[in-house]
Amino acid sequence: MNIKELLVIGDFDLLVHQVQGEWTTKNVKILLYLHYIKELSRRFTRIEFKHVPRAEALETLSLMIQHPNKNYIDPINVEIHDQYAYCFHIDEELDGKPWYFDITRLLEAQEYPENVTSKQKRTLRRMANHFFLNGEILYKRT
Repeated sequence: MNIKELLVIGDFDLLVHQVQGEWTTKNVKILLYLHYIKELSRRFTRIEFKHVPRAEALETLSLMIQHPNKNYIDPINVEIHDQYAYCFHIDEELDGKPWYFDITRLLEAQEYPENVTSKQKRTLRRMANHFFLNGEILYKRT
């Protein structure tokens, strides 16, 4: 379509900040998606990502559409492509335990899972720093 400048409005705060480089991620579910977005971004001379809360997204979009005749709104064309977006979905855990099991075990008993490398231990420690246990309940630090 030969578009050179693009404003992307998104309601997913985490992803918008990661694409802008303000936040980083180590989540493998999002990494491929971020790399794909960054590759697409190179096609534009200027691209801006803006976060808008979900409730305000349609309102903001409607305010951006301006036409001299107030009763007329330009149609928004939506294209559906046959290629899939990058997405990871885990229906069930391989070992039957919840995703937070190893974090809880590390915080509770200072034990690592069997057969983990030093790099995996370091990653698990970093992840565990974002949580704390209160009794048997695991809470995320905010």
